Amino acid sequence: MYRVLIADDEPIERQVVGKKIRKHFKDQLEIIEAVNGREAVELFDKHGCQIALLDIEMPGMNGLEAAERIREKDKTCSIIFLTAFDEFNYAKRAILIHALDYLLKPGTDEELIAVLEEAIHIADMRAAVDLEISRKASAKKTGKKDASIDWHTVKNQKEIEQLPENMRIKAVTRMIRAFIEDHYREDISLQDVAGAMNYSDAYFCKLFKQCFDKSFIVYLSEFRVEKAKKMLEDIVISVRDISAEVGYRDSNYFAKVFKRVTGVTPSEYRLKMQKKED
Repeated sequence: MYRVLIADDEPIERQVVGKKIRKHFKDQLEIIEAVNGREAVELFDKHGCQIALLDIEMPGMNGLEAAERIREKDKTCSIIFLTAFDEFNYAKRAILIHALDYLLKPGTDEELIAVLEEAIHIADMRAAVDLEISRKASAKKTGKKDASIDWHTVKNQKEIEQLPENMRIKAVTRMIRAFIEDHYREDISLQDVAGAMNYSDAYFCKLFKQCFDKSFIVYLSEFRVEKAKKMLEDIVISVRDISAEVGYRDSNYFAKVFKRVTGVTPSEYRLKMQKKED
């Protein structure tokens, strides 16, 4: 069971959101409630939450300040903003904090459930990665030759190998997504991901296609473009800076990839979004 922190100074808001989470996720998530940003930071640290669902406008320490404190303590938690304020400055700070999403009130149940499911997937993948790191550390300490998880020969791995084939593929898919979420800003390759997960390049190439029904390059390009789309809605951030932020050193190459995926250049996409707002 993972822990989700709900921070909102309005009791009714906390009650409504908590009810939705309990109804859909039942025993998957334990809910911790905070009435302001300062308490949110304290409770997040005390309970070891994996997910933080934060309002922005709260007395004392607001949600953005709380998120920054939480991010300093935990680089991997999923931070989600749920706010009535649709402001560029707020959205920009949310991007800098590397928030998972920025939801506007009143949002739909589907939006909330979808982003929480993604947060759970991320927590699952990171738990598996932590297990792998722990096993390697244990092997080094005890002098064993190899403590890495061999997904193909080990039969007693509760986290992966005891699952049916379709569930095993789903678990591996989550691990790959988590790695890409953490490293898409870097110059990563299929070989990097394969090595991190202890697969051979040839096998991982086939496995990736099985998980995503597309090649690694196509998936990574589409993933980066989706991140870029969110940033392009903020006219303050330059296309060159967005290019670097999503993992492309050459902004001209980024523009070509963006157009190949979306059919328009980054500047054309930004103009299109501005016209929609008008």
